[in-house]
Amino acid sequence: MQQRYTLTAIIFHWLIALLIVGAFIMGLVMTDIPGITPTKLKYYSWHKWAGVTVLALAALRLLWRLTHRAPAYPASMPAWQKGAAHGLHGVLYLLMFAVPLSGYLYTLSAGIPVVYFGLFELPIIIAADPELKPVLKGVHYWLNMGLAACVALHLAAALKHQFIDRDGVLKRMLP
Repeated sequence: MQQRYTLTAIIFHWLIALLIVGAFIMGLVMTDIPGITPTKLKYYSWHKWAGVTVLALAALRLLWRLTHRAPAYPASMPAWQKGAAHGLHGVLYLLMFAVPLSGYLYTLSAGIPVVYFGLFELPIIIAADPELKPVLKGVHYWLNMGLAACVALHLAAALKHQFIDRDGVLKRMLP
């Protein structure tokens, strides 16, 4: 059994993580800009491009993960933590798909096509629907808040395992 993640898995992890954090921050910033300005429209485009890229990378990452086993959790890790880690990873994978898809559907319900990097238009799978638009806006928002919470929990767990031992004592940092 391998002891570490492969370089490919690590690259997928950090690319997706950076895009998710960037898209999240951009989403908060762009929605606070009043009116419709060139800057706001530019941020919306970048936000959508980041979301589509996350979706594509998440699909590739999932394919990679299905064909490459992850390293085993440490034997010293309590069973409840292994279960929690496994569950959190499952929710993160689900949200890596649900958040961009909900944003895509929200955009389409507003009657706006998604044009990836200005190169090609993504398929229009639902018609503009003014009644569905606020529902999908809320779904996209709350899925994002859930993703932010899961990312924060994932980060806290990683830091805990990096710096605190099983007994809750700070690990020695230097040899």
